Amino acid sequence: MHALVYTQPNEVRLQDRPYPEMARGEVIIKIEAAGICGSDMHAYHGQDPRRNPGLVLGHEFAGTVVESRDGSIAVGDRVSGNPSITCGFCDNCLQGRSNLCSNRTMVGMTRPGAFAEYMSIPAASLIKLPGDLQIDAAALTEPAATALHAINLSQRALYRPMQEGRVLILGGGAIGMLAALLLKHYGVDQLAVVELNAKRSQSIRDHVGCDVLDTNKSALTGSAYDLVLDCVGAAATRKTAFTAVKSGGAIVHIGLQDWASEIDMRKLTLGEITLMGAFIYTLADMRAAVNLLRQGAFGDLVWVETRSLADGAAAFSDLHHGRIAAAKVLLKPS
Repeated sequence: MHALVYTQPNEVRLQDRPYPEMARGEVIIKIEAAGICGSDMHAYHGQDPRRNPGLVLGHEFAGTVVESRDGSIAVGDRVSGNPSITCGFCDNCLQGRSNLCSNRTMVGMTRPGAFAEYMSIPAASLIKLPGDLQIDAAALTEPAATALHAINLSQRALYRPMQEGRVLILGGGAIGMLAALLLKHYGVDQLAVVELNAKRSQSIRDHVGCDVLDTNKSALTGSAYDLVLDCVGAAATRKTAFTAVKSGGAIVHIGLQDWASEIDMRKLTLGEITLMGAFIYTLADMRAAVNLLRQGAFGDLVWVETRSLADGAAAFSDLHHGRIAAAKVLLKPS
């Protein structure tokens, strides 16, 4: 089968790979759409020591089951799913916080990913798709669940409904775009996104209809936002988040571009600012994301770009050079 393989930093190649093996309790999926994630780009840049050359990347997927060794998932089922494969018995799993599983493995990291014609995965990680949900929309389940999980955590940290406050999103990539669209759906009108890529900024204006700020061109108003979602997770965006958040507000850290730990502890303490991390999602978040996608909560998704798997190397290069306006690129094997 054809698969897009990470071969060395700044290079992926379409190669022939063996048809996947299937253990008991697993299925094989014919991949119909798979999204390029920011973490795939980190691997592409050689910045993720967990993803080594020779790996088939990709963990955002949707497709159809073609073989099954599990009674709960049948051949012909249309599915998306959780690429984070959890143990089910550690303390976090037993508490319903499977995203924090201490024994987790992951598609596109510790086992071959979804940038291929076929992929094997445990049936327990899958979600059956409603018949009226388009496959390209279903491929957004994973990033949509990430945005949903972060927003759900945010609401616990705020002292008033977020619809009454001002919200700032740092980064207009897929997570930032989906978070903005979902917040709009939830009735948040005082919303702004910081995005430095001009093409992506225009896409946000067109499809979200909120303010888009370029902090390279104009200074951000300080202490003005009740909630800041950092979808980048870099030293510069953490500094921006602390500048932007007001006393009593909250910062939710979603992206993880680097691990620097510079924090304005004085403002954090004197302003009683809540700082929390939001790490991926649970299977419940993913089921909720599927329902929201089906309801159109993220809009018409016309901003998503599709390419063939054979064009995957060019898609990675275009994303690297900032030549793509779309916040999400889906690769389709056929």
